[in-house]
Amino acid sequence: METSAAAKLRVGAWCVDPALGEIGRDGDTVRLDQRTMRLLLCLAGRPGQIVSADDLLSEVWPGVIVTPDSVYQAIASLRRVLGDDPKQPGYIVTVPRQGYRLVAKVSPWSEEPVAIPAPPHPAPPSNASRSRLVFLLTACVPIVVGIVFWLHNTLANEPHPAAQAAATQKSIAVLPFADLTEGMRNETFADGMTEELIYRLSKIPGMKVPAPSATFFYKNKQMAVVDVASKLGVVYILDGSVRKSGNTLRVTARLIRADNGFIIWSETYDKPVDDLLMVQDDIAEAVTKALKTTIAQSTGG
Repeated sequence: METSAAAKLRVGAWCVDPALGEIGRDGDTVRLDQRTMRLLLCLAGRPGQIVSADDLLSEVWPGVIVTPDSVYQAIASLRRVLGDDPKQPGYIVTVPRQGYRLVAKVSPWSEEPVAIPAPPHPAPPSNASRSRLVFLLTACVPIVVGIVFWLHNTLANEPHPAAQAAATQKSIAVLPFADLTEGMRNETFADGMTEELIYRLSKIPGMKVPAPSATFFYKNKQMAVVDVASKLGVVYILDGSVRKSGNTLRVTARLIRADNGFIIWSETYDKPVDDLLMVQDDIAEAVTKALKTTIAQSTGG
């Protein structure tokens, strides 16, 4: 379908507004950079069709020499923003050795609510229906009594609310690390750092950690920490930034207690830019060890 650079679109559950450079869903808004918006519009312009990496390179990066890996990284970033799972995609499907295909429904955006037809008025029950209803109600009484008895025993064995509250204290969301390098050319490293930390923290026994598809929804969004934590159902927020000077990467991380906004732990790591995957592994391991101790001391566990 033809897509205008200014017309609003409905892509799956999202409202895409190219004029404002943002997408929205369920009252939440995410701002996209120009490259990501061009990528989304390029795919939305050919819904259901395979768009090759070469076509994406020419349309999304016009006049710029980049490698096909840039397409892969941009697609991965767009998927995270949309909350799409590459293993069970609802938006972007990877077609091996051919390109990418937008499978979500694309249509012009309409502010008009969808009319839901009223259900037909039920006819009054006949005498036979009444008899069957009385029989069913009589037969269900023992079942209902059994269910009530089972619920009573189950609730009696439930953990005390104080114990449940203590368990939920071990919950943390890792927000996307900010790329503060010159020209913001290390977004891929920052996103990888975020995902590695989510993976490491989720391996701590008893720790509840939202998936990347949930936390990357808040990338580039200006929201209070307490609001983000409330939506994600966590007690702690971990965020950070990436900076670069010469051949050195500086990664800063901080742990925030969401209910009061206080920083209870922070650290800075300087690493040479030799092996970026090794840098991510080293920093993620160091941060995970530090947070494991800090959160245990904070929760008394």
